[in-house]
Amino acid sequence: MNKNKIALTGAQAAAEAMRQINPDVVPAYPITPQTQIVESFAHFVADGKVETEMIRVESEHSAMSAAVGASAAGARVMTASSSQGILLMLEILPIASGLRLPIVMNVVNRAISAPINIHCDHSDSMACRDLGWVQIYSEDNQEVYDNTILAQKLAEKTELPVMVMQDGFITSHCVEEVEILDDEKVKRFVGEYNPETSLLKNNATFGALQLPDYNFETKKQQSDAIERAKIEFLKTGKELSKLTGREYNYFESYKLKDANYVVVSMNSSAGTVKSLIDKLRKKGKKVGLLKPVLFRPFPYSEIKAALKGKKIAVLDRSESFGANPPLFAEIKNSLFDINAKIQSYVYGIGGRELLEKDIENVFENLMKNKFEEKTRYVGLRE
Repeated sequence: MNKNKIALTGAQAAAEAMRQINPDVVPAYPITPQTQIVESFAHFVADGKVETEMIRVESEHSAMSAAVGASAAGARVMTASSSQGILLMLEILPIASGLRLPIVMNVVNRAISAPINIHCDHSDSMACRDLGWVQIYSEDNQEVYDNTILAQKLAEKTELPVMVMQDGFITSHCVEEVEILDDEKVKRFVGEYNPETSLLKNNATFGALQLPDYNFETKKQQSDAIERAKIEFLKTGKELSKLTGREYNYFESYKLKDANYVVVSMNSSAGTVKSLIDKLRKKGKKVGLLKPVLFRPFPYSEIKAALKGKKIAVLDRSESFGANPPLFAEIKNSLFDINAKIQSYVYGIGGRELLEKDIENVFENLMKNKFEEKTRYVGLRE
């Protein structure tokens, strides 16, 4: 097993994985806090370390449009974006998934306007959750690196586009030690990309008009494909695990098995929750964490089995205005038939910090059996 460890930001970890994958085409446009990914990758292009055709487009809409065209032509394509850039791509994102194009996009999570805010929450990627893209969330820089490599193989096996998320500034701009695989191992793992059908190979038609006689069936096929991605995610994760020694599951269970009180949290905040859990465990408190990794497709039955019989608080870093927050909604759907004790919390909007004392209050409310139907807000000024 390779033990080459280097200090990288989360953005650099994504770019390093991209270098090793060596995509054919990377169309990209800079946006804070994603810019460091394409900036770092542009250095690899300029230095001749990759054979990639990097297209510096005039907008994110153009970036995803170019990605769709290049992927349909048979190229291996990657890109990256954040926030308003993701929203500017919104018209093209379901085209990528509807045409079954295996584009991989690193997303650096950032609040969306208005008001203008460049800091972290998950409102950008959550706005895309029903557009047919596989979604993978990353707690730290190592997971960003691993998940990017996993995503490339998963996308091409399932013929579906994949987003790999990391938290803006918290992960993307903070330096951590990352274990990097040997270049040849990554090359062998992702393999050569040789799609059966492409514009150039088969003179095929992509994006043709489809009227009511067949459109319904096509969308059902797309739905079936993303459900199959659950199986392929685990298979691909097991293959990658042989190289890294790390596990890749639908979610991470941290001291969950014997826990009576559980927090559900994604991305970087999971690390803060783990730190507090260690302290509370020393005091004899049976607390644990469930950290979703694969958000689309969502692993309902597996999460139900893991959370059954526990008192649960779900932490969302985004709102669904007029509805339950997105992560809470999915967890509640998982548990709909077992009458679970579950509480919704929203935290960290626009980059507001989540502190250990905030999470301790969440656990205390669980222990005191304090539940209510409405969402509670963590760290909100009164």
